[in-house]
Amino acid sequence: MRHRRAARPVLLWALRIAWVTLPLTAGVAASSALESWATAPQIVAEALLWIAWAIGLLATLAPRPESLTALRVVAPGFVVVAVIVAIGSDTSTAAATVAVVATVVDLVLASTHDIALAAANAGAYGDERRFLLRTPPALFLAPLPLARLAVAAAVAVPPLLLADEQWIFGLVTFGLAVPVVAVLVRALHGLSRRWAVLVPAGLVLVDPLTLTDPVLFLRERVSALQAAPTGAAPEGVLDLRLGAAAGGVAVRFTDPAELQRSARGRRGAAATVQTSALWFAVAQRDEYLALATARRIRTA
Repeated sequence: MRHRRAARPVLLWALRIAWVTLPLTAGVAASSALESWATAPQIVAEALLWIAWAIGLLATLAPRPESLTALRVVAPGFVVVAVIVAIGSDTSTAAATVAVVATVVDLVLASTHDIALAAANAGAYGDERRFLLRTPPALFLAPLPLARLAVAAAVAVPPLLLADEQWIFGLVTFGLAVPVVAVLVRALHGLSRRWAVLVPAGLVLVDPLTLTDPVLFLRERVSALQAAPTGAAPEGVLDLRLGAAAGGVAVRFTDPAELQRSARGRRGAAATVQTSALWFAVAQRDEYLALATARRIRTA
């Protein structure tokens, strides 16, 4: 039996509908705000908005890990644009309010597990099912939102400055933007590729933040797979939850497993670790454990 259902259709379709209608709900305010701009910057700004919207539309209609990373940069960027328009332009209050509400709705829907699950399982191989590992809570406090906004700004600001004939500032920001985008996009994309995967042979952990490479744990070597309690992991357990309190899963092995542990999340800096038990945090934990049981992995 194949288990390839990756997202609840209602929320995924709600995101698609909200995104398709975004030019109507938020476009009026954006167009009004750009009317006072000079011709060249106005054309560039409109082109950037349309390109960003098209990228987001593709991500909702054909989710993939790459498009998910792009969507989660574009969505908060649109919210910031809508707020700036509402505060700093002569756009009518009603149009500005509609724009802010519409972009916030899109952001909330784009941040749900549903689109991420659809993106993860779109590239699944054969009879495998990918579940999301929970994002470390500390990243939500500032690093993750700031990184996404920094990427959006780095893409948008240089062409706008150049279109406004501010050549020095435009070239300087362009030179700074290239490495910023390269570094931050790689880091953000790593978050889009953190999965606990159930495969016919057992289970796989794919986590660039904690492991240098995906690790396969054969079904025969798993002595128990179960929900982990909240709180600190017992001594001797390798804790890969990165601070996530919900969705903990504990797995014990019949003999020690060897992993290549990333040093501070940096790929290429690794330490070999052996452990007889480890914990990780996964979204949809109950579904993950139920499917693991169905696949004859020993669960408790």
